[in-house]
Amino acid sequence: MGSVTNTTEKALKMLRALPRVTIGNIRPNPDSKQRSKRGRGQHGGDKHGAGNKGSGQRQNFMRLGYETGNTPFYTRFPYEPYYKGHHLRREYRPISMLQLQTLLDTNRLDTNGIIDLTSICNTGLFSIKPDERQYGFQLTDEGADLFRGKINIEVQYASDEAIAAIEKNGGHIRTAYYDMRSLQAMINPQKWFEKGVPIPKRMVPPLDAMEYYSSAERRGYLADPEEISKERLVLAQKFGYELPKIEEDPDFERLTATKDPRQIFYGLEPGWVVSLKDKAIIKPK
Repeated sequence: MGSVTNTTEKALKMLRALPRVTIGNIRPNPDSKQRSKRGRGQHGGDKHGAGNKGSGQRQNFMRLGYETGNTPFYTRFPYEPYYKGHHLRREYRPISMLQLQTLLDTNRLDTNGIIDLTSICNTGLFSIKPDERQYGFQLTDEGADLFRGKINIEVQYASDEAIAAIEKNGGHIRTAYYDMRSLQAMINPQKWFEKGVPIPKRMVPPLDAMEYYSSAERRGYLADPEEISKERLVLAQKFGYELPKIEEDPDFERLTATKDPRQIFYGLEPGWVVSLKDKAIIKPK
């Protein structure tokens, strides 16, 4: 009994000298095998710990626009006043003179008639989306020095350099407006004719576009032809080229052919029904 008591006292004396047992000083036994912790679902394991974010499941990304702090960047800086109401403005898809010359060289455009919005869309390289407020094409002056075509073209907007490049080669250009319903018929005439509905009548331009399409300087389709003839000479003097006499050209009728202000398709009047199945045109009495 004395040996047992002596051993017990030694153990108690040792425990009194050792520090208090806490989580901080607990250590596994030497050479002991520690089982790996089982992860919690697909995000468990050691791939998403505090030191290793893994695939970024726990990363906190800021919302777009809030990289500069709690205030989005588009309210930290003053806005530009000319952007006011930009979502309501009419958009014109750009087509350059270089692209137009390429379409002519590759025979994607028929020069025997009027090259209009329908002709450009039928190439398959350009498209118009009226639901996104795209109202046609604008002719830019890129490649104007390389343009050599003699065409009769109708666009919705054109610069002075582009107009000069067309008229310098003896061509004819007009800027014309088409309303939303007319654009729906022009971008895909086959789909419109398959509906079996009459060809709509083109509406007049709105008030903010009436001045542009009535201007002879901009070659508007509502302008006076005599005023346009004067502006042709003024533009030739401005850019320093000799204006060809289009009246003496053998293709005068082709080059000067125009649509009626209420007409959408050249040669087809509003109210007519085109039957693709019967290959006939039904005209109202």
